[in-house]
Amino acid sequence: MAAILLAGCLRRGLYHPADLYPVILMTGVVVLFSLVVYKRGVLIRGIDGIASVRSESTRLGVVDLVHVGFPLAIMVCYALHAWAGSVSTQGSIHELLRWSLLAMFALLAVLLAASKGGVRWLAFGWQLAGGVLVLSGILAVCGVLPLPYGVMRTADPEISSAGARLGGLLQYPNAYGAVVGMYALERLTAAAGVLAGRAVPARRLFAAVLPLMPAQAALLLSESRGAWLATGCAAAAAFLQQRGARLPLLLALAAPLACAAWLYRQLAAAQLAPAPVPGLLALAGAWAAALLGTLLLCRLWHSGGPAGRATALAATVLACIAAALMAAASTAERFAAGVGTGASRLQLWRDALRLWTEAAWLGHGGDTWRNMFRAIQSSPYVGGEVHSGLLDLALDTGLLGIALIAGWIFFTLRSIRRFAPRLLPPVLVFVLHGILDFDWSYALSWMLFIWLAAWAVALRIEAGPVSSHQHCLTNDRVETHIYAYVCSYIRTWTRTSFSYVISGHVKRYVVVFMLTCWLGSTVWITARYAWADMQYRHALTEPVGTTESAQYLRSAHRLNPSRPDLAISLARTLPQAEAEFILLNSLSHSPGNPDLYVELGRLEAKSGEGKQAGGYFISAITLNRYDAITQRTVLYWMEQATMREFSEGKVRQAQKTAALGIEIYERYKELASQVNTERMRNDRRFQLHPSSSLTAENLHRIAWGGEP
Repeated sequence: MAAILLAGCLRRGLYHPADLYPVILMTGVVVLFSLVVYKRGVLIRGIDGIASVRSESTRLGVVDLVHVGFPLAIMVCYALHAWAGSVSTQGSIHELLRWSLLAMFALLAVLLAASKGGVRWLAFGWQLAGGVLVLSGILAVCGVLPLPYGVMRTADPEISSAGARLGGLLQYPNAYGAVVGMYALERLTAAAGVLAGRAVPARRLFAAVLPLMPAQAALLLSESRGAWLATGCAAAAAFLQQRGARLPLLLALAAPLACAAWLYRQLAAAQLAPAPVPGLLALAGAWAAALLGTLLLCRLWHSGGPAGRATALAATVLACIAAALMAAASTAERFAAGVGTGASRLQLWRDALRLWTEAAWLGHGGDTWRNMFRAIQSSPYVGGEVHSGLLDLALDTGLLGIALIAGWIFFTLRSIRRFAPRLLPPVLVFVLHGILDFDWSYALSWMLFIWLAAWAVALRIEAGPVSSHQHCLTNDRVETHIYAYVCSYIRTWTRTSFSYVISGHVKRYVVVFMLTCWLGSTVWITARYAWADMQYRHALTEPVGTTESAQYLRSAHRLNPSRPDLAISLARTLPQAEAEFILLNSLSHSPGNPDLYVELGRLEAKSGEGKQAGGYFISAITLNRYDAITQRTVLYWMEQATMREFSEGKVRQAQKTAALGIEIYERYKELASQVNTERMRNDRRFQLHPSSSLTAENLHRIAWGGEP
């Protein structure tokens, strides 16, 4: 489990599909191995309907398997979209594989939580993942660890005040800030638990607060306003939730936060590119000051005298104020200039809501926004992500997916609040920031969420032998009754489904068969897609048009026929009839892909079929109207089709094709004028190109009876 989590960190957070493939294969093998060797059939007995199974000190409740059921249900939603047809079959299958990985990971996490020593292993895995993410980012900034694309550089003050932001292993500062914020808050609440009560030895104190300064520095270096806000809200919730732990929280927070703010200011002044030696010295000095400062504050507080406590409290407050002022001063320019990015988010969300209403209940399938935003965008912005995990899921799976995610999050929050309240703040960071950005597109973020949920299960099991159903009945509040009813219903349904309908050994065979089908199909699809991706990469390394390149492309397309860019590359090596068949088949899998329409139009234009080419080109422009390159390409090929028809003696047909090209040009010209007149945010640099005007003049000449 720790190795899988670490692989997720090292493979860019499992955002890109190609990064998912090896992790899915590894996880599938681990799941099969775990199910074979797991002690005394804990999982099978749990599914049989037994409320809990005792195996030495192990107990696994049926309700704990709900953490597996939710991602499995979302996986089924994407599987239905892939089977019935969606905006992108490729996107639906990729999301199917992503959620299958999360379901497998959740199954392993539940098994680990129910195992002897599960709490210690879960704590170790969390520390390992958090430490790798934080230290790799900090060392990359200091010039010690080469981390390609780990630092995002920009001259736009709306994006960064320092001119650089830390994206770490995730290569995206906002998601990185949220993840290290989760880690920082978990370590903060853990340190507060150690500092509560009597004075502790210096060695134990240093061990408790050791990760805080670098984690907070990494959070500040990400310069993510959303991550700062989400972390601050979650920290405030932790402060208000635990009255007795408020002072320990402040004692643990003050010195590391002040030193992290100082380090952030120094590194930001160097645009996150200091010389290695000064950078390391600044890091070491800030880290040592944070540890010694926390030790001094604790010794003053536990000295027993009122003067010492007053001094400690005053120093704590001053340190927090100083940290806030240093961080605010370093990012004031971006906060002042950041209105534009906020307005862009609102525009994205308005367009997304309009798209969502077209399929509100079940959604459009995987990668809906990435495939359709160009067709519905109200201005030429660049936004391959909708910057809201909630909206992205609503577009893909509709209200059904939202209900499943809401139920899963509520169930997890309820469990953590009851059995592991100190883990609640990091989960809140995940929820709050995921709603405002696309953190949920990273499988790693969900894996950390699952990890925290399993940690709560392990702490509950370690606390005592009382079943989760009995825990549900210890309070008379309405919320508890609802939770107890859900637990009871799940348990009753499971018993009815597996114990009464199917009995004996047949029941276990059915469960094993279902698990085998799920795991086997996931591994099989992943292996095909991974091999297709490898073949396609080999094809791109070969010279264009060679036999080796064509063979690689054919092999890759045979393994993955739903990938549009692969189909286009293959079609360009084939005769027209065969190429058209390949493209039309790919279009049935990706009806919203404008590049396929452009390629089909190009084929028709080369063969002198201007009318058919114009139809394909108009569809391509409808799906991507604010793309100047597409507009110019369409006009070029309409001109080529016109000239081909004219040279073949089809003058009348050439004039009709030229008129159709002129109509496309006039729409392009009107759209470019509208963008300039209304002063739209033009991130895509959409404008009327001079070459298009020359092409239009030639088309006008042919349409009016002249020669090209």
